[in-house]
Amino acid sequence: MLEIFDIVPVWLLLALTALCAGFIDAVVGGGGLLTVPALLSTGMPPHMVLGTNKFASTFGTATASYTFYRNKLFSPALWRSCIISTFIGALIGTIAVYLVSGDILEKLLPLLIISTAIYTLFQRPPIHKKIDDNFEPCTVKQAMQGGFLGFYDGFAGPGTGAFWTVSSQILYKVELLVSCGVARSMNFVSNLTALVTFAILGQVDYKTGLLMACCLMTGSLIGAKTAIRFGAKFIRPLFISVVLIISCKLAWGAWF
Repeated sequence: MLEIFDIVPVWLLLALTALCAGFIDAVVGGGGLLTVPALLSTGMPPHMVLGTNKFASTFGTATASYTFYRNKLFSPALWRSCIISTFIGALIGTIAVYLVSGDILEKLLPLLIISTAIYTLFQRPPIHKKIDDNFEPCTVKQAMQGGFLGFYDGFAGPGTGAFWTVSSQILYKVELLVSCGVARSMNFVSNLTALVTFAILGQVDYKTGLLMACCLMTGSLIGAKTAIRFGAKFIRPLFISVVLIISCKLAWGAWF
């Protein structure tokens, strides 16, 4: 990918990647599987990559979560425990990853990205049902789910949206679009928490982040509306193929 940067401006490639990532993240989750490898490929330090990615992702998930909320596919009152535990988990995860050596993180991130991409490729969402007015998700399940996925999003991030979508269907047996609404909203909580923490630690490239944020917001708006209308199955194969190609290149460069 570095060779491509000699022909096409870095900002243009990052902008296009963010646009695609915003769309994909709103549809199936996992937009970070594209943006993190793209930022790493520019030579940016790993901690700065994570902080800058959180800056951009926060705007994208905010746009997508509001779209789902406006279409009555997410109710904050039902997921209060999840919101709190996600915040706590993301805070701990962000502090933890900051303490990890940059060299170790550079080798670890490609492995996490590839593992997440393979999992997303082969996982099959469970059978789901529509929720009714008496639906009330279990508080204990919310606390455990939010704490674990919040920590992962703060520590690494790529694929968190996909994990939220699948785990919400498994734990609460909700329909796909409701699960997507929960995923986008909880992603926003953990992204915002991690962003504030990275900003305090001085690990955000605001210029690059703002460019990608604008593109992510645009892609997220289009993706959320597409997901609500058509569903997510049509995008997954292409998404995983692109992710695996980029991630394998990063892993080769980091390990060999």
